[in-house]
Amino acid sequence: MWYNNILETIGNTPLVRLNKITKDVKATVLAKIETVNPGNSIKDRMALQMIEDAEREGLLKPGGTIIEGTSGNTGMGLAIAAVIKGYKCIFTTTDKQSKEKIDALRAFGAEVIVCPTNVEPEDPRSYYSVSSRLQKEVPNAWKANQYDNLSNSKANYEQTGPEIWEQTEGKITHLIVGVGTGGTISGAGRYLKEKNPDIKVWGIDTYGSVFKKYKETGIFDKDEIYPYITEGIGEDFLPQNVDFSVIDHFEKVTDKDAALMTREIARKEGIFAGNSTGASIAGLLQLKEHLKEGDLVVVIVHDHGTRYLAKMYNEDWLRERGFLKDEKLTAKSILSRRERQEIVTIDADKTVLEAINTIKTLNISQIPVTQHGKIAGKITESDILSSLLENPSMKSAGVQEVMTKPFPFVDLNTSIDKISLLINKENTAVLVEDELGRLEIITQFDIINAMAI
Repeated sequence: MWYNNILETIGNTPLVRLNKITKDVKATVLAKIETVNPGNSIKDRMALQMIEDAEREGLLKPGGTIIEGTSGNTGMGLAIAAVIKGYKCIFTTTDKQSKEKIDALRAFGAEVIVCPTNVEPEDPRSYYSVSSRLQKEVPNAWKANQYDNLSNSKANYEQTGPEIWEQTEGKITHLIVGVGTGGTISGAGRYLKEKNPDIKVWGIDTYGSVFKKYKETGIFDKDEIYPYITEGIGEDFLPQNVDFSVIDHFEKVTDKDAALMTREIARKEGIFAGNSTGASIAGLLQLKEHLKEGDLVVVIVHDHGTRYLAKMYNEDWLRERGFLKDEKLTAKSILSRRERQEIVTIDADKTVLEAINTIKTLNISQIPVTQHGKIAGKITESDILSSLLENPSMKSAGVQEVMTKPFPFVDLNTSIDKISLLINKENTAVLVEDELGRLEIITQFDIINAMAI
C-alpha cells in the first residue's frame, strides 16, 4: 500500500498508554500521539480542512497566497499542504515562539514575519493585525484565521473525535486538551459528548490567559492577561472556535510546571512531546483526585519536542528562569566557593606597557578593558606577546589597538557545562554580575577549584 501524497497520511494517530508518569493516577491514561502526523502536530488536520473548505467556497484560488498568524504548528500544516497544492505562504508569529518553529516553517518555503508578543491583539504591530493587513495588501490572498475559522473545529469533530471513540471502543470517560484556538477540544469534545454526554472534557489553560475565569464567571477580565512562557495554549481574547459549552472545566498550569513536565514525559515515557503536552499532563496530575478506578482518560499530545530544544529541553534556559535547580555547579555556586575578589580592569586609553606592568604586578594573565565605564574588550598575555613580536614599539600604543573582543557574559544561573564551553583558547574567562550588580570574572582555575571543594 502507498499514498498518493503526504497529505493522505494525516490522521489515524495511535493511542499509547502512559505508565510511569501517571503511576499515582487511579485511572488509565492514554496519550493520543499527534506527533506522527507529517507536520508533527494535530494542527495538520485542521490546516488541510481549512484549505479544502476555502477551495470549495472559492475563497482560495489557484496560485494564491495563504496568510496566517501562527505559533508554528498550524503554519507547518498549512505550509505542507501549500507545497502539495501549489500555494505560497506568509506567516506572522510572535517573538515568544521557539526558533525551531520559525526555522521549520521557512524550511518549507514560507515567509515568516516575527512580531512583538507584549502588545494588544488590536495593536497594529501584533501578529493578528499584521496578518490581517497582509491579507488586504497581497494580491489573491486568503487568511486561514485558525482562531475564528470553524473548519478548525470541524476537522476535529469529523476526525479526532471519531478516532478516539473507536480506539477506546467507546470507553473514554475524560478528554484532556490544551486550549489555544479551541478547535481540538471543541470539535473532538462535541463529537464525544454526542456519543456519551457523561464524558468529561477538561481544558488546560495557563496563567496569563482569560479562558478559565471566563468559563467560570462569564467575565472577560483584562486583569487576567499578562505575559507567559508556555507555548500553544491560553489566549488574551476569545476565539470563536472555543465552545465553552463543550468544556466542563479549565485547569490552569504554571509556566514552570508545564516546562518541567515536558521534560519528564520524554524521560519517563519516551514520548518526545511539546510544551502544551507538558501543561496537559501537569494539569491531569493536578486533577487526579477527581479520577477513579475504571476511568479512561485520553490526553492529546499536540506537537513534537524538536520544536522546543532551545527552551524546555535546554537546562540553561530553564535555570535562567529559575525553573531548574539541581546539584550541578553554576556561576553563582562557583563564585560562592571562592573569596570575594575585586576585578581588575584597564581603560582602553592606557598604554600596552601599563597593561604589562599591571599583569606583572598582580600576577594575572588577562584584564577586561573598559571604555566610558563599560566593558569594551579584553587584553591577555598572548595578545600582548603577539603584538610585540610583530612590532616591538607597540608597547607605547594604546590598549585599544591590541585588545580583542570582550569576555562572554553569563548569568548567575548558567551551568558549569556552558561556562566550560565558553572558556577556550580565545576566551580564557567569562564575566558575570553578582547579586549586588558587581562585576566578577570566572577563570578556568576558578572552575577547577570549585569542583575540588
